[in-house]
Amino acid sequence: MQDYDKKAIREELSIDNYFQLVTEWGGNPEFTPFGFISDTICHNPPGEGSRKLYFYENSDLFKCYTDCDCAFDIFELTIKVAQIQSNCKIDLNDAVRYLAAKFNIVIALDDTEDIGLADWQYLIAYDKINDIPIVNQVPQLKEYDKRILEPLAINPNYLTPWINEHIKPEILAHAQIGYNFSTDQISIPHFDKDGRFIGLRGRTMVKEDAERFGKYRPMIINKQQYNHSLGLNLYNLNNSKDNIKRMGKAIVFESEKSTLQFQSYFGLENDISVACCGSSVSSYQIQLLIEAGAREIIIAFDRQFQELGDNEFKRLKAKLLSLHKKYKNEVLISFIFDKHLITSYKASPTDEGPEKFMRLFKERIIL
Repeated sequence: MQDYDKKAIREELSIDNYFQLVTEWGGNPEFTPFGFISDTICHNPPGEGSRKLYFYENSDLFKCYTDCDCAFDIFELTIKVAQIQSNCKIDLNDAVRYLAAKFNIVIALDDTEDIGLADWQYLIAYDKINDIPIVNQVPQLKEYDKRILEPLAINPNYLTPWINEHIKPEILAHAQIGYNFSTDQISIPHFDKDGRFIGLRGRTMVKEDAERFGKYRPMIINKQQYNHSLGLNLYNLNNSKDNIKRMGKAIVFESEKSTLQFQSYFGLENDISVACCGSSVSSYQIQLLIEAGAREIIIAFDRQFQELGDNEFKRLKAKLLSLHKKYKNEVLISFIFDKHLITSYKASPTDEGPEKFMRLFKERIIL
């Protein structure tokens, strides 16, 4: 049997994906400037052990500072968790294939030998996003006190970085976008579909922090971290759900900023946008949109390739085709795909104005 391409999988995984996995495996992670820290689920059952398992974003490696006393990647952690939590022995290919399936990452194989997924009962048990029907069990995200938003409130006219990116001040005010002057972060409150305040993300304005730790992070205020599992919610669904039901369409962007741009271009009365807050859409998020009344789900990811036919292009195309195949019997999945290269590399479809967006929208791919 040939090995899967581990590098391709790791390139697709974000820190939020790692954080989500460790959360689902019972590690109770907390973000830190270097990545995050969690319970030692690498050699202990959930709820036991110490908080000595560290994830370092700059290397995508975990380091256990107790019994393991070594560094390892997400694939080895998956193998360790299988053994500890279910006494289930899996190999590297099993771990890689699980992660690829969970996050809709398409991987190339040199052969098609079956690797025995029936043994993955522990993974199925912990996969709260991909395998639990929404009608049977709805994950309840923690609700935070909205009063924490009051000190962050600011006249939206001062949020010039985003105003300069085509977002109207009244849209920023409607979304309760604020600013944390102590950390130089734009604050972005997240609400679930029912309007409960479930998280607070910060977009750093410090270039060095963005390069080192990433642009977006859960905010920490008074030692309280306002995080939530991104795959269990859709940003802005609380605002757009009525329009989605009325129009039968939903547009899924990667970032919160794109939904604010869409609202600025077309008005709140026409808003059918949500953000998955990453470069993959979970099954739970798809089910949220179907439940909201979407008959067509339009995937509007950033232009993640430089040239037609390059490796990034092939990966994105394969990812989108995989989404279509997975959900074609449940809902129409279409794609905004910049095949004419009219936007910049890594730009969102909304980044360069309403005219370009409308062209991309009209030329979207419907399979």
